[in-house]
Amino acid sequence: MKIGILATGITSDALLPEFGSYAEMFVTLLKEQDASFEFETFDVRDDVFPDSAGQCDAWLITGSKSNVDERLPWMLRLNDLIRDIDANKQPLVGICFGHQIIADALGGEVARFEGGWGVGIHRYQRVGHDAYIPDHVTSFAICAMHQYQVVDKPERARVFAKSDFCEYAGLLYDNHIFTLQGHPEFNKAYEVALIDMLKANPIPEALSEQGLQSVERETLDSPAVLKWIADFIKQGQRT
Repeated sequence: MKIGILATGITSDALLPEFGSYAEMFVTLLKEQDASFEFETFDVRDDVFPDSAGQCDAWLITGSKSNVDERLPWMLRLNDLIRDIDANKQPLVGICFGHQIIADALGGEVARFEGGWGVGIHRYQRVGHDAYIPDHVTSFAICAMHQYQVVDKPERARVFAKSDFCEYAGLLYDNHIFTLQGHPEFNKAYEVALIDMLKANPIPEALSEQGLQSVERETLDSPAVLKWIADFIKQGQRT
């Protein structure tokens, strides 16, 4: 099956040579989960869009340094595409900004969080039961890097992951849309490099240090989460 990656941002120039783009991270990591996956990337922030939602079998929206409340023309066009994908009941995955703009497109609210930045490795509590997440999983930890979050979820969205810091950390829409506020594509080395780059400006230095400590302390569950995403995409394609 062919997965279209809707790239809404790219790794900073300083980190790009070592870590690759967000889209490249997902291509590499999802290929490890299923070698039969094919990919096409659309740089939607540069107004490069597919001809239609049917151009790919499934879709993934990446993270971005942009914020939904900027209401840029490419964001409004992406909202329309999200609604088309939803109407087709195609598998759609949203990560960080992708998580937020899907909620925005489908009737939720996204805002700058009063509690500040989410930085470092965050642990989320699982809510409910879903076939692609093993029953024994009660929580999982992945990297976070965000100042905005979903503050009012769309009515039809079901919460499958939450924390004290992020009430709507993981959302499911019917059986074909899966979104996460955190970043399963980030590894520890990238998270550390990103925190170091943003320390003091714009992320407060004390919070940056807390984030770095969490990277040392926590074990990442990213490989498991990427498997859930791959399984979700394949399950959604069958339904």
